[in-house]
Amino acid sequence: MVLKHSFWRGLSLCLTALAGSSVLAQTPPTLRVEVVATPLQSPWAMAFLPEGRFLVTERPGTLRVVEATGAVSAPLAGVPAVAAGGQGGLLDVLLDSDFAKNRTLYLCYSEPGAGGNSTALARATLAEDRDALNNVKVLFSQQPKAASSAHFGCRIAEGRKAGQPDGTLFLALGERFSRRDDAQRLDNHHGKVVRIHKDGTVPADNPFNTTAAKRNGARPEIWSYGHRNPQGLVLAPDGSLWEHEHGPQGGDEINLIQPGRNYGWPVVTYGENYGGGKIGAGTTAQAGMEQPLHYWVPSIAPSGMAFITSTRYGKAWVGNLLVGSLKFGYLARLELSAPFSGKVLRETKLLPDLGERIRDVRQGPDGLLYLLTDSPNGRLLRVLPS
Repeated sequence: MVLKHSFWRGLSLCLTALAGSSVLAQTPPTLRVEVVATPLQSPWAMAFLPEGRFLVTERPGTLRVVEATGAVSAPLAGVPAVAAGGQGGLLDVLLDSDFAKNRTLYLCYSEPGAGGNSTALARATLAEDRDALNNVKVLFSQQPKAASSAHFGCRIAEGRKAGQPDGTLFLALGERFSRRDDAQRLDNHHGKVVRIHKDGTVPADNPFNTTAAKRNGARPEIWSYGHRNPQGLVLAPDGSLWEHEHGPQGGDEINLIQPGRNYGWPVVTYGENYGGGKIGAGTTAQAGMEQPLHYWVPSIAPSGMAFITSTRYGKAWVGNLLVGSLKFGYLARLELSAPFSGKVLRETKLLPDLGERIRDVRQGPDGLLYLLTDSPNGRLLRVLPS
């Protein structure tokens, strides 16, 4: 992201001077963590507002603004009602690429309704005084609803072509835990990545938006299928779409998402049933199903994901992928065979002594990493090169 605001630009220059450009250019620095704001009630996702402010979702259903000073606002008015409980609530947030002009943002959340709940995506505008959401419109509701409080997925990414926003949104959806076999069927939205326009309509070039596919009951919004519980979704600078999801007991995986492809769950997995035992036939590969780019056994419960595009942590970090761990409370640095692409060559555990569930990971406009920790007294953290 280009540094457009004086606060972020000033912080970036100051920290560069403190860290020393020679250190940043040669070796990865030792990391230290600075608390930006606390307490936050089970924070789930963040976005970067102008003038050094942050927008933070809290799973119980509140949206707050965090000032550059660390002051936390009262809950914003106008937030959609959520089915809070278990893994459900107010989840991801994404600012529109043209936010500076249109003040538009997108929220993903668990939507209550007849028959249970489901993952939903809404569009809204942030009031000028940042105390409310206006013009809230639901763009997408996962179908069918389910009586479950688990596996909502709910990560958002904005589509791009040739490096420019193309007016589409990707949304990663869980299979709702109790309906895992739905992930292999195209007549529902469980265990899918979907793609829609920013007005909620379906792009004509979606892989299942054809007369034949719709005649066979396929949902036209579907982009890929066979997913379990996605907790990370990011578009790389080259336009490729990366997703990670929780496995059952082992088998967390990172996938490079391609249109129309089947990512296997629950037919193939590197995990097993909770408490042990094979899932299905216990196979890890099958013709017509994609293999993960990377997987974890045992599970780390990944959450949040960001590519490093800045040199704030050294040139060797550019193009690396950062993933948070809920289970073990560390930040995973994944070095790839090529910047922003290729295979995972090496994984390093960062901040192993943090001891907190990392829920979200983002690179800020200042080129630094920011984390959210998941607890009733959660924290917004800034990761600094020492």
